[in-house]
Amino acid sequence: MLFEAVIGQEQPKALFRQMVRTDRLPHALLLLAAPGSGGLPLALALAQFLLCENAAGKAEACNTCTHCRKTAKLIHPDLHFSFPTVGTNVISDNLLPKWRAALAENPYLEINDWLQHIDADNKQGNINKEECLSIIRKLSLKSFESPRKIMVLWLPEYLGIEGNRLLKLIEEPPDQTVFLLVAENQELILNTILSRCQLVKINALSDEEVTAGLVDRKGLTEGQAQAIAQLAVGNFNDALKMAGEEENDQALRFLDWMRCCYKGQPLELVGWVDSFAGLGRENQKHFLRYALHFWREFLVLKTVGESAVRLREREKQTAIGMAKVVGLEQLAAMIRLLDDCSLHVERNAHTKILFLDTSIQIHHIIKNWSFYQEQQQARQALGLAS
Repeated sequence: MLFEAVIGQEQPKALFRQMVRTDRLPHALLLLAAPGSGGLPLALALAQFLLCENAAGKAEACNTCTHCRKTAKLIHPDLHFSFPTVGTNVISDNLLPKWRAALAENPYLEINDWLQHIDADNKQGNINKEECLSIIRKLSLKSFESPRKIMVLWLPEYLGIEGNRLLKLIEEPPDQTVFLLVAENQELILNTILSRCQLVKINALSDEEVTAGLVDRKGLTEGQAQAIAQLAVGNFNDALKMAGEEENDQALRFLDWMRCCYKGQPLELVGWVDSFAGLGRENQKHFLRYALHFWREFLVLKTVGESAVRLREREKQTAIGMAKVVGLEQLAAMIRLLDDCSLHVERNAHTKILFLDTSIQIHHIIKNWSFYQEQQQARQALGLAS
């Protein structure tokens, strides 16, 4: 991938070019990128720039030499990848054909897209012990064709304590070895890894950049692209999905959930929870992320007005209707509840129990606010409040 193919992000592009031109490229770069902002495409473009045999003194890889052609197809023998997989002994090399296909389709993909692509079902991704040992083995070998070896490690958040196996390699890699780590959540990365990398923050894309990307890649009109860009909030991956469908699946599921919670019918709630429990944990986390996005826009509606809300028409009308019955205190309680729910999903809580309890609490927040407050006070008195 070339730098010019990466949407926006002119500042990090200029920084990477300067690092290479002045021979001040660190051996370990950590690109901390907002979801869908282009962290992985930037890493791929930098990798091609570093491996190109004609890039010296230029601002872009030539895209014609043997190294460039192989890198563009992600088959260069000195370009290595590590990414989350599922299974105890599964390593990235086992899934390289699927990885190449997924990036060819959408280099802005997020973890949920990747796990769906490899049919992870209800399993959560991780970068396991065998993968760490595989990285050490591969990088201990001499380079095959290029003077450099490059390791693109996508989402080091998924390393866990196994990442400690890579500390010495990251701190003192073999000569001409470059680590490009692409992360989304700094808080989940081991501090021992963070301290060994130079951090480069990649901001979310602007609405104008998302608009231009949609016009160029999806052939949308300026007006259509602008409407989607306002909803995507700088996430080009979300923008691509919205461009291909009339309404987001997560939005439909969320609106259905809110309707069930508002009505509070036990059989209906249990039916929704049973259906939701079969989605898999990564889908559930993605759903909760959308739910928090909806309530964030709901806050904008309550405080700024309808014109500033980034929701599709059906979602916006639902938010306007709920504004009549949900106040700011109730909204704060709802957000705390969903934050707690996200944490419990991350820790493998029992999905049906968790979401049935959450649904009942949302019903009380909306319909029986005073009862909910009394209930929370009682929980605090018993030391049960989160």
